[in-house]
Amino acid sequence: MIAVLVIVTSLVILFFVVFLKRKNRILQEQIMQKQAFEAEIAQAQTETQEQTLKNIGWELHDNIGQLLSFANMQLSILKMQVSEDVKPKFKDTTEALKDSLAEVRALSKTLNNEVVLNVGFEKSVSNELNRLKKMKFNSAELTITGDKVEFKNTKHEIILFRIIQEFLSNSVKYSRANNINIHLNYQPENLIITAKDDGIGFNVEEAEKGSGLINMKSRANLIHAQLEILSKPNHGVALFINYPLI
Repeated sequence: MIAVLVIVTSLVILFFVVFLKRKNRILQEQIMQKQAFEAEIAQAQTETQEQTLKNIGWELHDNIGQLLSFANMQLSILKMQVSEDVKPKFKDTTEALKDSLAEVRALSKTLNNEVVLNVGFEKSVSNELNRLKKMKFNSAELTITGDKVEFKNTKHEIILFRIIQEFLSNSVKYSRANNINIHLNYQPENLIITAKDDGIGFNVEEAEKGSGLINMKSRANLIHAQLEILSKPNHGVALFINYPLI
């Protein structure tokens, strides 16, 4: 009887251990399937957003750009038909049209992922800062340290640029900042990106459900990068990204 009891107990324990292992394996497979599904959804959303931005960029460059060029041409013709004492009054309007046309063309380029890839990640960030400096900030600086490492996946350049672009867009709309700077720190295995503004800041906990922050984190997760945003009222905003180069 004792031998039978020992055998039965051993079988029960063995069955329980096998059951737990099988249960854990099934749970792990479900987690992996869920993560893969979420990654596919995020990838599809990113591709859709990129195509939408590209279409908007084309519209800005082709349609809006042509309208502004036509308006500028008509203004020049009209300027030739008025008396000399009236011509100086056209100067401000002409300059505004030229600036608007330049802004539209510059913006259209940043929305087109093919242009960003051709220009390169660093130059695209620099161009975006220069564009915003003319429009909004007293200073908008880019600093780079370390030995540059080429991206193995060029799509990741686009995703990182879009995260930075989202940060800059939020700074323009909400921060009331006068100065902004971005630092790219190339390390042997990682690229550390730091972006800061000196604006009014915000409560991060209250803003975590905002679409902009969710969008940035979703893009970061897609390329296995760590993203953190630090801010508090009246102390500006800081964005930190740790992107694995290897």
